Amino acid sequence: MFDSRLATAHGELRAERAATARRLIALGHYTGVRMAELGNTHQDWVVDDWELVAVEVATELGIGRQRASTEMAHGRTLIERLPRLAQVFLAGDLEYGHFTAIAARTALIVDPDLLGIVDERVAAQAPGWAARSRDRVAELVDWLVLEVDPEAIRVAKQRRAERRIDVTPAGNGLADVIGTADAADAAVFDKRLDELARTVCPNDPRTHAERRADALRALSEGATRLACMCGSAECPAGTAEAPAGSIVIHVLAEQATVEGDSETPGLLPGYGAIPAEQVRQMAARARCRPVPRPPALSTEPGYRPSARLADFVRARDLTCRWYGCNAPAEVSDIDHTVPWPAGVTHPSNTKLYCRTHHLVKTFYTGWSDVQGPDGSLTLISPTGRVYQSTPDGALFFPQLAARTGVLARAQAPPPTPARGLAMPTRARPRAHERAYRIARERALNRARAEANPPPF
Repeated sequence: MFDSRLATAHGELRAERAATARRLIALGHYTGVRMAELGNTHQDWVVDDWELVAVEVATELGIGRQRASTEMAHGRTLIERLPRLAQVFLAGDLEYGHFTAIAARTALIVDPDLLGIVDERVAAQAPGWAARSRDRVAELVDWLVLEVDPEAIRVAKQRRAERRIDVTPAGNGLADVIGTADAADAAVFDKRLDELARTVCPNDPRTHAERRADALRALSEGATRLACMCGSAECPAGTAEAPAGSIVIHVLAEQATVEGDSETPGLLPGYGAIPAEQVRQMAARARCRPVPRPPALSTEPGYRPSARLADFVRARDLTCRWYGCNAPAEVSDIDHTVPWPAGVTHPSNTKLYCRTHHLVKTFYTGWSDVQGPDGSLTLISPTGRVYQSTPDGALFFPQLAARTGVLARAQAPPPTPARGLAMPTRARPRAHERAYRIARERALNRARAEANPPPF
């Protein structure tokens, strides 16, 4: 007998799809209204009107800025380009992944009449594609596009253009390294790992596969051999000679862990916990620098924070402090909450903002923030919306949230009319860039068709 609970799950799935469609369409309408209000007056700025709206959306929803921008674009697509498909989505008959495939595969259609034909045909067939994979849906849409507007077909990228190396956290102090490279380069890399793995003595306890994995660091550091782990002080392969390099990674750990008095794990930002024993192994061959803590930190002269203050702020915050943003410390600026010189260079008045959010605060009026002595931050939007956050570093090491002193609240200087003059600019406005890319892809398709007329 068909279980009613399974029927409930199916109903919830349809409701989830419909809710996703409503969210995207709501974002699409909001984007249209806000872009009209802003008047496209900053189209040459790096942080243009679209980027500013993406910041507003991301902050309100607590999501990343790139995701917000993508969902805004999807909302506009449902409203402006694929309104019939939008109705299917709203009815719960379309998967989000299928929609993104359809949106991508129809993106080169510029004639509204031809787009309307494709929209109508896809909307009629999409409910029957529910059990199809995303790739299969893309192929089916390509088939329709090829019939209606051949120049709009999205030609698959050549495999060579997909070369990449990805490093992603795998937990327990490990990471996955996955990539596609030029065959000759990969062969050299493979052989070099084998060579390094064989430089240890026969008593090394690791398997050859484990030594190959450990050779990644030696290879990255330019070492000529892999340090042996046999444990013998007389082993000629006991240490690996490596030239001095400029590659720096930061691992946070308790002093007691480094000294062997604690098993509290360390933290490799972006990758997670590092077992205590691994922390000690790393510390034995790395430069260890204590993170200063109150009351060792105080007001500093000038605008630029000292290395000690910068170390503390980056360890305390770990990421951009704008609500919903997770940009890592190494790509974030140290921002004065109350702008310098009205605001002093002090741990209670400095925190991390990624470059985009730093530019938004600096060059767009209306956004303000208030920082607490424990690193907590209150962000206030131009419309008065309030977003509160605490520093991520203190979630792992609570002592980093120690109060650094209450500062007299200085009055921020009023915005000046010329603030936007220093904003970095784009080589080409966003809309022009998109139109250029579409025209280029269509031209390539046209040239390809002319060079290979049927029969193929």
